[in-house]
Amino acid sequence: MNAPTTITSRDNPLLKRLRVLAQDNAAYRKQGQVWLEGDHLCRALLARGHRPVTAVFSETFWRQAPHDLRDAADHIVTVPDALMAGISGLESPAGVGFVWELPKATALQSGAPAVVLDRLQDAGNVGSILRSAAAMGFAQVLALKGTAALWSPKVLRAGMGAHFGLHLVEGLSVDDLAGLSVPLLVTSSHQGDFLHQARLSWPCAWVLGHEGQGVSPALEALATQKVRIAQPGGEESLNVAAAAAICLHASAAGR
Repeated sequence: MNAPTTITSRDNPLLKRLRVLAQDNAAYRKQGQVWLEGDHLCRALLARGHRPVTAVFSETFWRQAPHDLRDAADHIVTVPDALMAGISGLESPAGVGFVWELPKATALQSGAPAVVLDRLQDAGNVGSILRSAAAMGFAQVLALKGTAALWSPKVLRAGMGAHFGLHLVEGLSVDDLAGLSVPLLVTSSHQGDFLHQARLSWPCAWVLGHEGQGVSPALEALATQKVRIAQPGGEESLNVAAAAAICLHASAAGR
């Protein structure tokens, strides 16, 4: 284990960069790095065999930090608790955070099961869908332009580590999906086959649309199958993250 570097100045360049990563949803696109805050996200990264470039500890947490976190990076930094709180985007600041280099941008994977996000706006919904996708065996999540930033701090927290087990591609257009080479299944609240009666293809790509507007007409026109979820309780529609979990589980169970 390398000896930690102690930083005590709020104006230190590293701390300035971390504050931007923690508070600016699009900063990762410019810096090529993400800030992973808290024990759960840090351990999720390590569990997938990844290694951060820098591990940052509050002085209090460093004194009691377990060895796997202490040994996680070659570059280790400790900061006073007050400075750690100044970086944090959480109500209760964590004692540890990692800086991780993002994978180089790559194209979508042809033939792989996928989840397509069509202009979803809510970070909590996007993160929750990533968790469901990873849990149900979908290899990739593809975000069309207008979707909440996949590596933003709020989506990262809502994803709870699912990011590290998925192939993620952002900024796509409808035309880019032609490279998927799998059937597109489109969710709808008022038309199509009922999910519990439908025969679902595998592999496939589930398309989940904007919280208010639903799937765009251009994507609907490409759909191999339209699917709706029976709602005997009489509600008009389901939250998109809840609908995603139900649909993805149906695909996983029917494989």
